[in-house]
Parts: sequence; C-alpha cells; structure tokens
Amino acid sequence: MRITSSAVSLTVDDPAASSAFLAKHFGFTEQMSADGFASLGRPDAGMNVIFLRRGLPTLPADQRDERASGLILAFVVDDLEGELARLEAEGVPITMPLTVEEWGERAFQVRDPNGVIVQLVDWQG
Repeated sequence: MRITSSAVSLTVDDPAASSAFLAKHFGFTEQMSADGFASLGRPDAGMNVIFLRRGLPTLPADQRDERASGLILAFVVDDLEGELARLEAEGVPITMPLTVEEWGERAFQVRDPNGVIVQLVDWQG
C-alpha cells in the first residue's frame, strides 16, 4: 500500500460555517465544495479537512445523523503563545486555556461554529 494523501471527514450541521472558520482563523483554503460539502487544505498541514452536512443522502444510512463529537482536530505549531494571542485578538473564544501536561504537551483549544474542537499544540523538550 502507498498512501498518496490523507483527510479527516467531519459531519456537521453547517459545513460552510466550519469551512469559513478554518479559512479565517487557521489559513486553510477551500479546495472543493458543493452543497453540503467542503474540502479544505493548506500545504503544510499534511492532510485535508472535509466537512459534510449531517443528513446527506450520499452518506451510509447509519452515519447520516451522526455529528462530529468526541474528537479533537489538533495541529502542532511553532509559536503556541503567538497563535494564542492572535486568536484572542481575532475574538475567537478560548475554550480550554493553555495547559501543560506532565509528558510535555502544551495545548489550548477553541471550538468552531459547529462545536468541532480545534487544538493547537507544541511539545516541551
């Protein structure tokens, strides 16, 4: 097997709102979109983020009414404090303050308009 690209697909109520949030605050660009669908990427992310509208008939019946929950969309960044300050200045509510875990992870979280948790992370050496 050879993997040529990676993506995470999240089912949400309003794909356009989540797409706009990632574009505005995290520098993603919409690469494809249609009614109920948006695929976003950025050259340094290593993956695409796809938002699908809950209830789409193209989804398998047992998945149509599911919403993205219980997951964290995490991005490792170079300047965690700088990103925290930038997002605060942009008016994005910080839903988990900057924390330091015993294993060296430092992180904070925000939520997009659909409740998807976006976490920015770095590691202490």
